[in-house]
Amino acid sequence: MDLFSGPIENPVNLLPKDGDVYYHGILLPLASADDYLHSLLNTVDWKNDEAVIYGKRIVTKRKVAWYADEPFEYTYSRTTKRALYWTDTLLALKNIVENKLGETFNSCLLNLYHNGQEGMAWHSDAEKDLKRNGTIASLSLGAQRKFSFKHKTTKDKVSIELEHGSLLVMAGTTQTYWLHQLPTTKTIDRPRVNLTFRSIDKT
Repeated sequence: MDLFSGPIENPVNLLPKDGDVYYHGILLPLASADDYLHSLLNTVDWKNDEAVIYGKRIVTKRKVAWYADEPFEYTYSRTTKRALYWTDTLLALKNIVENKLGETFNSCLLNLYHNGQEGMAWHSDAEKDLKRNGTIASLSLGAQRKFSFKHKTTKDKVSIELEHGSLLVMAGTTQTYWLHQLPTTKTIDRPRVNLTFRSIDKT
């Protein structure tokens, strides 16, 4: 899917059924997006991600960080992370996203992809710690990357290019019926930081 660069005033649902995904285009001016990217690369407490696959612990080149209102624990891929408290930069970005969407979030999972050879395999964000059918707001900074969705039953696919400073929103039953991935590519040698603002269910 090709969309013009810039904010999209009336985004449409990218999925044909069983979910709600809206691409809002570029949310941050270029200079601000550059400044935020530089700040995040240098101030976030990045750690290599870990996952347990077929009983074997895997350490990825991709790095992650987990921040929140409280020291929430979040478990995915059979590993558990404890949240750090927000930095000033993350709070500023959280406020921008919340003001845009009219929603609030209590946590953020960040991913750092050093280049195009680092990506994310097909998965859905439906862990028991997350609010069921809650909104996930994905803010992209850095290299433009392709992002894809695949229906769990029909195998229908939808893809979009996520631009520097852009916002993608996944809501409703998206995580129940769709997988998503960040495909790898050899053509990109710049880093990308992805912030996924989400809500941990505290009940």
